[in-house]
Amino acid sequence: MHHAVFRVLYPIFDRNFIYDSYSCRVEKGTHRAVGRLERFIAKSSRNNSRSVYALKCDIRKFFDSIDQSILAQLIDRKINDEGARWLIGKILESFSKNPGIGLPLGNVTSQLFANIYLNELDQFVKHSLKEKYYLRYCDDFIILGDDDEDLSRLIGKISDFLREKLKLSLHDDKIILRKHRQGIGFLGYVVLPYHRTMRTKTRKRIFNKIISRREEFNDDLISQESFRHSLNSYLGVFSHCNGYELEKEIIWLSGLAEIEL
Repeated sequence: MHHAVFRVLYPIFDRNFIYDSYSCRVEKGTHRAVGRLERFIAKSSRNNSRSVYALKCDIRKFFDSIDQSILAQLIDRKINDEGARWLIGKILESFSKNPGIGLPLGNVTSQLFANIYLNELDQFVKHSLKEKYYLRYCDDFIILGDDDEDLSRLIGKISDFLREKLKLSLHDDKIILRKHRQGIGFLGYVVLPYHRTMRTKTRKRIFNKIISRREEFNDDLISQESFRHSLNSYLGVFSHCNGYELEKEIIWLSGLAEIEL
């Protein structure tokens, strides 16, 4: 049922989303978002010939904080059918963690509803604040600029908008403002001038999973085929960054020399 609702609503709302919203959209995703950030950096820094700054923000407890009445109003702008509105209302009401507030994680409808909700922020940043180099993936977003004081002033404006219009707030501990040459962490990668690498936390998490899968394979809890598929997926992740040395470490950790892949 969720997938059926999604298939009907997605094309109606997606055409109104900004280009640089990358979460849960056709032909978007994490790798395209990181690639777009790299192109933004290259263009705004004139191929790294000058410094630019990146403001990176995260919304505090985003899915748990979405106001369902505001979301319903945003949906009603595009959906006139009373039956469809009733069904969408039932979907929203089915999340009972905190009546009237929040969306469940994982549902395909929740992913679309999240983009509908934060499209208000996207439009504000692009058209009211007129920020050229802005992109968002779910509740993480980045703005690039050549003046750190100008970017710093945006924090208050964005905070006010989120609080007044969407009843959301920025995560104070996850507001980062830094030069692009220091590296910009985004979606598991760190974007640096001329290359990208894997975030330390992401790398450690993957290595721990590989060790765990290796132990399961040694204990005959998973098949060689299952182990092989896991390793190939991790190698695929590293293929999107400068990960040659990391790939060699994966080979060593997994014992690939002993396994026919």
